[in-house]
Amino acid sequence: MKKHVSLTTSIFIMMILGMAAGYVASDLMVQLKFVGDIFLRLIQMSIVLLVMGSVVEAIASLDLHSLGRLGTKAFFGFSITTVAAATIGLILANILTPGAGISYGQDLTTNVKGSDATLASIITNFFPKNIVQSIADGNTIQVIVFALFLGVAINIVMERTQSKELLHLVRVGNECLLTIVRLVMKLAPVGIFSLLGWAIGKYGFAVILPLFKFLGAMAIGAAAILTAGITMASLYARVSPFALAHKVLNMGIVAFTTTSSAVTLPVKMADSENKIGISRRVSRLINPLGMTLNSDGLALYLSLACITVAQFFGIELSIGQQVTIVVMATLATLGTVVVPGGGLVALAIVLPAVGLPIEGVALLAGIDWFSGMFRTVLNVIDDVMVALIIAVSEGEFHREIFDHEVVPAASAAVANYTLQSASLSPARKPASPL
Repeated sequence: MKKHVSLTTSIFIMMILGMAAGYVASDLMVQLKFVGDIFLRLIQMSIVLLVMGSVVEAIASLDLHSLGRLGTKAFFGFSITTVAAATIGLILANILTPGAGISYGQDLTTNVKGSDATLASIITNFFPKNIVQSIADGNTIQVIVFALFLGVAINIVMERTQSKELLHLVRVGNECLLTIVRLVMKLAPVGIFSLLGWAIGKYGFAVILPLFKFLGAMAIGAAAILTAGITMASLYARVSPFALAHKVLNMGIVAFTTTSSAVTLPVKMADSENKIGISRRVSRLINPLGMTLNSDGLALYLSLACITVAQFFGIELSIGQQVTIVVMATLATLGTVVVPGGGLVALAIVLPAVGLPIEGVALLAGIDWFSGMFRTVLNVIDDVMVALIIAVSEGEFHREIFDHEVVPAASAAVANYTLQSASLSPARKPASPL
């Protein structure tokens, strides 16, 4: 009997092979990057609609009192983890001094510019003026805001008409989108092989060496925060921390190898519901919100990067300035959700704000892909830990799924609706999870 190799194992193997191929055949792997780009595009093509559908479904399934309660818990959960991540980055930078003794021979110039948007304009840009344009631009935060209103509207209409037809349609639509993602994820090992081969082929291991200490500090910080988060969540849920760590391994590998929280979102939601036992409505509200609003990995990176740049330029920072770094790192994770460019743009915002030279962006630009690996893993898994704690507090943690990894049907409502509307055979099975 042929032994089945799990998707997680396949991705891990191809990750190692991709790095080896990038080192041995760098030119070839750089040319083959288009294979990884195709994989990312196939995943991304349905992400915005999936985010919108998931939030609409979650809101439409809640009463308005529950929505306020869940939103408050999510806000406090995200705020606490983000501030903690920024603080740990600050502590690690002072202990490990990753900026001391760096030998950097390249010219420190950068074309990356920080955003000059005011707080008022940032908040204003959260709200869409044309939802079709927001979807086309992939502006996730605007799509979520629209989805919140649409979910509330569907909730009100259902209560008025005493019909759940609209909610059934949304659930079926979401299941179709997830089925697309499941099909595309079968290509994940090949796509990840190409992406990591390109990263090593283009940048090489040599670019890591001068800043190996910085990446080491990122890895230590991410590991410490994840260990603390998994431990606290498992204690609160009264489950094994080792079992919980195993259940988030798959999403962690996808996050690490793609460096994209958006690409990882479908995997994160599927594993949250089908492996961990977080209820569908909590998972489909908190996970998309976390993808957009909770950036613990970026907070860790920004505080660590600021101290590293200060050490590189020989700038002494007072306790007050370091506290300011924590505050700015926390705010920047929210302030850059509508600004393209990721970590480097956020760093270009924070450095001048705390009195450090913006040329420090160039110092860390060469390893941004690699530091992005740790940032994304931390972002993704911390979202799930917050979602798990909220699910337990709401009595919506399905322990039998966690203990036995029982994969529930896509949804009883979806199945019933599908059977009634499409006259399918009752023997037909739902699609397998990711």
